[in-house]
Formats: sequence, C-alpha cells, structure tokens
Amino acid sequence: THRLFGFPIFIFFMWVMFEATFKLGEYPMNWIDMGIGYISDLMATLIPEGQFKDLLIDGIIGGVGGVIIFLPNILILFFFISFMEDTGYMARAAFIMDKLMHKMGLHGKSFIPLIMGFGCNVPAIMATRTIEDKNKRLLTILINPFMSCSARLPVYILIIGAVFPSHAGSVLFGLYITGILLAIGISKLFNRYLITKTDVPFVMELPPYRLPTLRNTTKHMWGKGVQYLNKMGGVILIASIIIWFLGYFPRNSENSTHYDNQINELALTLSKTDTVIQAPTFAEEVNIKMDSLLLLKESEQQEQSYIGRLGKGVQPIIEPLGFDWKMGVSLITGIAAKEIVVSTMAVLYKSEMSDSDEQSQLSQQLRNESYANGRKVYNTPAALAFLIFTLIYFPCVAVLVAIKKETGSWKWSAFTIVYTTGLAWILAFIVFQTGQLFL
Repeated sequence: THRLFGFPIFIFFMWVMFEATFKLGEYPMNWIDMGIGYISDLMATLIPEGQFKDLLIDGIIGGVGGVIIFLPNILILFFFISFMEDTGYMARAAFIMDKLMHKMGLHGKSFIPLIMGFGCNVPAIMATRTIEDKNKRLLTILINPFMSCSARLPVYILIIGAVFPSHAGSVLFGLYITGILLAIGISKLFNRYLITKTDVPFVMELPPYRLPTLRNTTKHMWGKGVQYLNKMGGVILIASIIIWFLGYFPRNSENSTHYDNQINELALTLSKTDTVIQAPTFAEEVNIKMDSLLLLKESEQQEQSYIGRLGKGVQPIIEPLGFDWKMGVSLITGIAAKEIVVSTMAVLYKSEMSDSDEQSQLSQQLRNESYANGRKVYNTPAALAFLIFTLIYFPCVAVLVAIKKETGSWKWSAFTIVYTTGLAWILAFIVFQTGQLFL
C-alpha cells in the first residue's frame, strides 16, 4: 500500500503471473500434446478408413485435444490469483487502486469484480452486487468484458506461441494491460456521456496478511480446472462435432474427382516405372506431387464446405483486418465460448496436415500457413490484430445472460454486443493497417 512503490509492485506481480503462465505451462502443455498425438495415431491404426474415423480423429480428438492442452496454463493462472487472494494482497490492491478507480468514474469496490474477470467474467459480473451505487455497478458490468477471462487464454497462447515465441510472456502481459487500459478509457467515456455521475465514499476493511496453505490454494485452483474440464465434455465437444460436420460436407465435388484422377494417374505411373533404371529422385518427385495434389484437394474441399461458405461470406468484412476465412469462422464460433476459437482452428487445420506433420503442434501449422502468393497468413500485423479482436469482441453467451440477469434488461446485453464488436473491428483495423506500414 506504499504511496510510491504500491503500483510498481502490483504491476510486477501481474507480469510475473503472466510470464509464469506461459513459461511454466509450456512443458506440461507439450507433454499433453504428445499424448494426444499418440492417441490420435493409435486410433488411426485401429479404426478402418471412413467418416467415423475422420470424425473421431479430426473432429473429436483434434477439436477437444486442441483446447485441453492449455489446461496447465489455466491452472497456473488460477494458482497465482488464489495465492494473492488468500494472502490478503488482493484487498490491498483494491485499496491502492481506489484513487484510479475514482478517476475512471468507478468505485474502489469495482476493482475486485474487475480482477475476478481475469478468471471468468460471469462470476465477476455477479460480484458487482457488492457495489451499492447502481450507476457505478452498471458501469463496472459494462467494462468487465475487457478483463481477459481464462477462456481467451488458450487463443492468446496459441497465436503468441506461433508468432511471438521469443517474447511470449511480455506479449501476453501486454494484452492484459491493453484490456485494462481500454476499460479505463471506455469507463471515462461512459461516465461522461452515458452514466449519471455520483460519488460514494470508499470504506473497506483490510484483512491481515496471512500465509496461505498449499491445500486451500490448490483446492481453489483445481476447482477452476474442473470447470474448464467440464467444458471439454460439454460445449467444446458438441461444438467440435458440429464444426467438423460443417467442414466435412458436402463431399465428392467435381473438382475433388478431378484431383483424384490426377493422383491415380501419378500412382499408376509410379507403379509402372522401373525404379532401377530411372533416376533415384523420380519416385520422390512423384510422391511430392501426389502430396501436393492431396493438400490442394483437401483445401478446396474445405472452401466448398458449409463452413467454408460461411467463412467466404464474412471475408469482405474481415479482410481489411488481415484475417482469412478460417480466422473469420473461428471468431464466429467463439461467440458461444472463446475456447471454441482454438478447437475450430484445430479441426480446420487438421485436415490439411500431411502425414509427416501429424505430431506437429497447431502453432506450427499456423506459423506455416500461407496465401497463394506466399505471404504468411499469421504475419505480425495480422496476428496482433487477431489478438486484439479476440480480446475485445462479443462476450460469450453466458456473459450476456449474466448482464441481463444483473441489469434486468436485455438492452444492456445488446448494447455490449454492439459496442465491443464495433470497437474490436476499429482497433484491429488500426493495428493491422498501421502494422503493414511499420512492420
């Protein structure tokens, strides 16, 4: 609570939390990824070719597995939050933030729900009930979605790991700080033009510092982890199956048959060739051509699928942000729950992985993804714009329901959808277009 060092200490603790979330979580994340790859390979050898095999490996294992590997990062984040709550430090953080909260037009008590938003925005919005002033309470509810919930963390880690691996912790920390700064700016704006100004004194009892027990901290951490795992068996599983279905059908288009004929011709040529007489590189060249045709077939099939048509439909809106149709589809499915952004990418990119890439992480796939002209899809400006858009846009359905419940009106839920998504588009546009010039 030191007048001079209180803020730097708080910022340092936040930075350590996010750096540890990425760095420490990287090792168990890789172990889980290897385990999922092993299960996928085992299923591939045991199950005969067909649609059920594709659904199980590409849809269920690929979709759910693509999200579950981030469980260690979620656990580490909640460990730090639980530790700071149990020591009594969070109450002191609220105390030192009171002055800043008042400058934002908020109350010192607003800080606790905002910090809770780093875990999940739904209980954070419900926690605003402790704020007596209804105007301050509404303002806290409206800016709470800017606090990056744990559901967004897998998206951040995936994109940052693919594009910014050398500065992962700092970029992650920067995203959370960006959310906080946006909350401050929007709060001042709303307090001036939308919310009636009131001023209520801040009275808060500071609990004594306590040494937290490992048992309680671990219990809180694992409780959040179980909630995350429950999502895997519920909304994520269902969403992965739906996304796979939309990306798998319709099948056997005219172009698909054309590619099959070319592949069969090459296979026939290879079988009739005397490899002793021919140059030793001939068979390798033919196999490379066959693999290339197979990838082209899968890519074109995806574009002609139901989900591909959806992506192409929204592409004119997201193209100025540097996003391709797959990024657009991922963002649309993320409306239900932000983790589905990752599971969607896992399903979409899985079908384009060659056999040699089966064990690769999804991050590697994103790193290699390119347009027809050779330009990287996930270049630095596009990746930053995508991260900013994910940070800001359309809160998940559960958050919208919580806003309606706490405000008593759907109009504030609708308002939140419009202003967050509009702001996300504007800022992502600025980031991408500016990045194109300087990066």
